[in-house]
Amino acid sequence: MPEAGPPRPASPRSGGTLRGTLFGGLASVVSIAAIGRVWTACDIGVDAAANSMTLLLLAPLIWIGVALAWVVLHRTLGRRRPGAALTAGLVFTVFVTWFLVTWLGVADSYPAPRCPGNVPPWWPSFIPT
Repeated sequence: MPEAGPPRPASPRSGGTLRGTLFGGLASVVSIAAIGRVWTACDIGVDAAANSMTLLLLAPLIWIGVALAWVVLHRTLGRRRPGAALTAGLVFTVFVTWFLVTWLGVADSYPAPRCPGNVPPWWPSFIPT
């Protein structure tokens, strides 16, 4: 019977997948929650059910997109500079989340009488839309 040795450390390739899954899911949840909150505050969309279905369909697309970006960053930049790959991944995730919320949530072409300038009243003034 073979003896059990020390556990093998995770392979370098799995780091991008694990981080991508984690941060992709986090970006997806935050983006969907913020977009839904903007749509609700500004009364954007047909009705709540249609808005919820749209967001439900967008969630896995956001998750997969961000996760793939993390994997690519980890496999290219992470080979030589793991800290730079982590930093670039975090910056990318924050940027994608901001972009999705401002692009999909704050619709300039949709008339929103409840939100002047299509920006909800709770939106922080220091974050550009």
